[in-house]
Amino acid sequence: MIAANGFSLVGIYGGTFDPVHYGHLRVAEELVEVLQLSHLRFLPAHHPRLRNAPVVASRHRVAMLHQAIHDNARFSMDEREIKRPGETYSVESLRELRQEYGEHKSVALCFILGADAFMKLPGWYCWHELFELCHLVVVNRPGHALLTDPSDLPLALRNICQERWAAHAGSLKEMSSGLVYVAPTTLLNISSTKIRTLMASGKSARYLLPERVLDYINMHNFYAGGK
Repeated sequence: MIAANGFSLVGIYGGTFDPVHYGHLRVAEELVEVLQLSHLRFLPAHHPRLRNAPVVASRHRVAMLHQAIHDNARFSMDEREIKRPGETYSVESLRELRQEYGEHKSVALCFILGADAFMKLPGWYCWHELFELCHLVVVNRPGHALLTDPSDLPLALRNICQERWAAHAGSLKEMSSGLVYVAPTTLLNISSTKIRTLMASGKSARYLLPERVLDYINMHNFYAGGK
């Protein structure tokens, strides 16, 4: 049964968060408002299949995320991928989440990913199934070509997304899954790689990430000495 005003939207924001920074947090805050999410769940990855292993251990990346989001009632943490052994597959988490929300038929999941990751979607495990489980909310990234419409996509992705492209955020509330929406968000030129590089060279990363997260990093001497 669909709610009177359409499906209620829940955001799922995956990533390594190594470390979490204001770029992540500002995107999350804006998406809650742009998409009118009921809430947003951060989903830190244990060992992503298509990326290098994170520098910092999972438990510490989770602790840094807790420090970053503790005072935002619209954010929550989902540790299922951290607790799952082996490589991380987003589709497995989305299957579980869809099953958990199964009793709430009026809930639609919005899986958030950067445009660079979205372009590589055909290389993901069981990627076609994602469209059955959730909407895909794509966020443009600083330093990458802006994604604006399906014509920007590689052929394999363009063919499946052509009829799924949503021009307005409100369209996501009209279906339980299957749409692709490029969300307008502030492009802060901050990256975890930049932060790690700065700290490895002994430079300050202050004001790029929350003070509580920076304090945690300094307390454990993460990212120093080329790490």
